[in-house]
Amino acid sequence: MKLLVTGGAGFIGSAFVRLIAGATEHSVLVLDKLTYAGNLENLAPVARNPRYRFHRGDIADLNGVSQLVADYAPDAIIHFAAESHVDRSILSPEPVFETNLRGTFSLLEAARRHKTPRFLHVSTDEVYGSLEEPHEADETYPLKASSPYSAAKAGSDLLALSYYTTYKMPVVVTRASNNYGPYQFPEKLIPLMISNALEEKPLPIYGDGMQVRDWLYVDDHCRAIFSVLQKGREGEIYNIAGSRSLPNLTVVKEILRITGKPESLLTRVADRPGHDRRYALSSAKLERETGWRPEVPFEQGLVETVEWYRANADWVARVKSGAYRDYYEKNYGSRVSA
Repeated sequence: MKLLVTGGAGFIGSAFVRLIAGATEHSVLVLDKLTYAGNLENLAPVARNPRYRFHRGDIADLNGVSQLVADYAPDAIIHFAAESHVDRSILSPEPVFETNLRGTFSLLEAARRHKTPRFLHVSTDEVYGSLEEPHEADETYPLKASSPYSAAKAGSDLLALSYYTTYKMPVVVTRASNNYGPYQFPEKLIPLMISNALEEKPLPIYGDGMQVRDWLYVDDHCRAIFSVLQKGREGEIYNIAGSRSLPNLTVVKEILRITGKPESLLTRVADRPGHDRRYALSSAKLERETGWRPEVPFEQGLVETVEWYRANADWVARVKSGAYRDYYEKNYGSRVSA
């Protein structure tokens, strides 16, 4: 197969490309704009693979995307590209709608015009909003987006599914819980806390830190996406759960334990606006139809992730330069300690 992977230089997209390059004979063309979170170093392990190619471009550029799809004629498009950070979407909402909605539209249109045989749209559990215990969202659960990011993702999900209903395009949607693992840009909870702990900097905790998230190792997520690519039914949604729900504070304290740093580094900051309290997914449908199961226990994956960041301090230093520092100060520096 010939795969077109959007956002393939980002955290999850690059993990998927590395999986495909190492475990299959498929060819991969990565389309990425290389914004702050897109990093060609993430693709260094496959750079010399003859079945891998890279194209720098903006998914919101309909003409450019359409020409690329026409020239490459992929058997499937796997759409990871997104502005994916809630805090950034709160500080500046416009980019999430430009990328997540207009970009998804451009890709769908290009795929429709050129009759791409498969379109897999990668989404998030955040579209379901906060759930009371003990509920878990299945694929029929109502959408209740709480941030500009999750609203844009919910809109792109519905747009993708509308192309199946209206045009009979072979669209499949996946929604995954919180990912973690190597190569993740240090703005999400786990990589930020690991990075700060290793540097003995304060670890900023929103509110009481009891927000609950379900954790999914990135390679498990990528295996799930590949399973859906192969076996998922057109027009369907598949949730991908890690089946390991923990309060943020518990996760951060475990990071401090693994890194051997004191809990005195914990720093309370005012909670972010509209912060969802609990996410929870059921992936029973995915497991039933494809046989996929998560393979990496959270405790093992977290240790391996910490060790990766410890061993790749130069990578962390490079990605945390420049624009990242400006964002970090803007988002955390102005918050009043809570």
